[in-house]
Amino acid sequence: MILVTGATGNVGAELVRGLAQAGEPVRALSRSGRLGGRAGEALPAGVEGVAGDLDRAETVRDALKGVRAMFLMPGYGGQRQILADARDAGVERVVMLSGGSAATGDRTNAVSAYLIDAEESVRESGLAWTFLRPTSFMSNALRLVDQIRAGDTVRVPFPDVYTTDIDPYDIAQCALHALLTDAHTGRALELTGPQALLPADRVRVLGEVLGRDLRAVGLGPAEARAELEAAMPKSFADAIVSFFVDGTLDESVVRPTVREVTGRDPRTFEQWARAHADAF
Repeated sequence: MILVTGATGNVGAELVRGLAQAGEPVRALSRSGRLGGRAGEALPAGVEGVAGDLDRAETVRDALKGVRAMFLMPGYGGQRQILADARDAGVERVVMLSGGSAATGDRTNAVSAYLIDAEESVRESGLAWTFLRPTSFMSNALRLVDQIRAGDTVRVPFPDVYTTDIDPYDIAQCALHALLTDAHTGRALELTGPQALLPADRVRVLGEVLGRDLRAVGLGPAEARAELEAAMPKSFADAIVSFFVDGTLDESVVRPTVREVTGRDPRTFEQWARAHADAF
């Protein structure tokens, strides 16, 4: 049995589907006990949905019974106890979703700090481990939905920053391989998409896919910060500004890791956009 935490998330839902398609027994953990994702979507055949809260380890304990490998979301209050409970339950390996900024070692940055702490707790757990450190998700483009529905002008933050955004599907495929084999044990996998694009490039691609003449307008640093602070805690907004304005994180480098792990190239942003065009 494989336990997937965060089963309603962009990566978790893709991983549940991928494992089910591979014929693996899967237990999908979320706060609701349902897969979520696309409206009305049911759990794939053979998948057991269970409810649990990663901030409350006691709600996850029963879900660990009979589990040999676990996909873990980072940064929740119950993580160290969940890992201890997993070891006691006979879990052998954990694959954790982390991020590239964990490699910076910068604990003054709120995002980096929680990822560093999460990775540290896994290393100390006694379980075999693999960390997935992806760049920004292609699915972040869904934040533009309301603007695109309202008109052809799309305001984007950090207009001069190239990033190699990755499809959550590709992250999930790498997680699947790490859960099912020993090949990536003890490794931090740096995952990227196949292209370094500017925000305006992604808006252009969306326009081509949607048959629209979309135009990107860049936000200044102060405007970008204000939008971030409206959507998340200030410490996280500061962290993201540090990454993309101060340049403390470089997500512009294309890496071959997805191909090395899965045997195929990662999906392009155009492929992601065509697969999700209905959302816009």
